[in-house]
Amino acid sequence: MKYAMDARSDGTFFEVEQFTQRVGPLAGDHHEVAADEVIYVLGGTGRLTVGGEAHELRPDVAIFVSRGLPWSVEGAARGVSVLIHEPEPSTGHAVLDLNAVDTGTATAGRQFLLGATPEVGCASVTQFVGLVPPGRAPDHFHTYDEVIYVLQGEGVLEIGGEQAPLHAGSCVHLPARLVHCLANTGDSELRLLGVFRPAGSPAEAYYPDGTLAVPPTNKES
Repeated sequence: MKYAMDARSDGTFFEVEQFTQRVGPLAGDHHEVAADEVIYVLGGTGRLTVGGEAHELRPDVAIFVSRGLPWSVEGAARGVSVLIHEPEPSTGHAVLDLNAVDTGTATAGRQFLLGATPEVGCASVTQFVGLVPPGRAPDHFHTYDEVIYVLQGEGVLEIGGEQAPLHAGSCVHLPARLVHCLANTGDSELRLLGVFRPAGSPAEAYYPDGTLAVPPTNKES
């Protein structure tokens, strides 16, 4: 299926109009002059220097760096990076510990943790970790373009009657308005790292007929 894949040998996943998604070591000097960048630390530790500030890196730390701002990492931290091409105007950077943020609620009992968003200076995208319980949500679509990296668990992506298995390290690209279902086929939580544009709420979804899918906590009893 063209919408799901594993990493190529150079660590690159999807390269589409809006995004380039990569996974690998974060160590070294970095300077993206034409793209904003959002990063999620997968494993290891390190020390990030950006904008004259130093930050300790560990798993579940999310980072936003605006285009043209140099940054560097020392240590063995490894992460998922998404370059945002032709970004909306933004400046500065943000470093967030996703273990310390509030949990939001989406459809079918799914929850999410927000990383880089416009609220922290990242004007173009929303970065989040999705927490998916075992089971299948109804078919739906979003009005944003999204790339997803599977952090933990097992699942299946269903699009147009075609299925693709998902596991830790799999990546998914969901163009805007593509009807799909991403099901958790395991017996434990499926964790997903998502980045989508334009920025908004991960809970916003629509059924194939165009009606809004409302989180269970907001439905009338």
